[in-house]
Amino acid sequence: MLLSQMKSLCNLLSVKQLLSTPVAGLKNYQPPPPKKNIEYPDRVKLKLVEKVPQYGTIRPFKMQKRLRYIRGPETVHTELLHQQFGIVAIRGGRMKHEHFETARMTFAKRFKKIKNLFAFWRVDPPWQPVTKKALGHKMGGGKSPIDHYVTPVKAGRIILEVGGDIEYYQVQKVMENIAMKMPFPAKAVTYEMMMAEQEEEERLERENLNPYTWKYIIQNNLGGCHNWITPTDKRYFNKHL
Repeated sequence: MLLSQMKSLCNLLSVKQLLSTPVAGLKNYQPPPPKKNIEYPDRVKLKLVEKVPQYGTIRPFKMQKRLRYIRGPETVHTELLHQQFGIVAIRGGRMKHEHFETARMTFAKRFKKIKNLFAFWRVDPPWQPVTKKALGHKMGGGKSPIDHYVTPVKAGRIILEVGGDIEYYQVQKVMENIAMKMPFPAKAVTYEMMMAEQEEEERLERENLNPYTWKYIIQNNLGGCHNWITPTDKRYFNKHL
């Protein structure tokens, strides 16, 4: 009898303790509703790119550095096709096969269990040949043999695009990690971020009260700047290297 009374008293105390537990600050977040009208590509994973382009029976060609392939702004591949997430280049540079593999393996390991996710490249596989002389060889003897292939990228180019029935916080850390491993400055962006940056840039240009902009200075050769600036500065007005 005494034992049953003690059990009932303990149960009553535990119920009172639960009822008196403070719940201020506790929030219940509902999961976001599923996204609709998402167009999934035929291949949802990053494609394995070739290290060396295949020319068939044609002899592999050589070329000069052609730095114009990485200078200046990108004019074509600057928008997200699916209007979700992506990685964009801040400055121009060259991507090797190792950079493609780093991004592909990172996505394959981190997003193995996440469904309704797709990613695809927005840049071409390595195609530009880079020549290099062997260690210890003297200058001369013609063009050096091909050492590896690269993909030239300009500033503002979308490197890869990610989308699906997901939120940005689910892929943000991985995309920022991949952007840091690129051979040039890059960043992870969303469609809303790109639109906001574009509107802010247009606003600053529209509301600017200083008439002495880089474009005005270079076009009018103020201070004899044409004697020391580069041809690239004359073309892009000190915006791109």
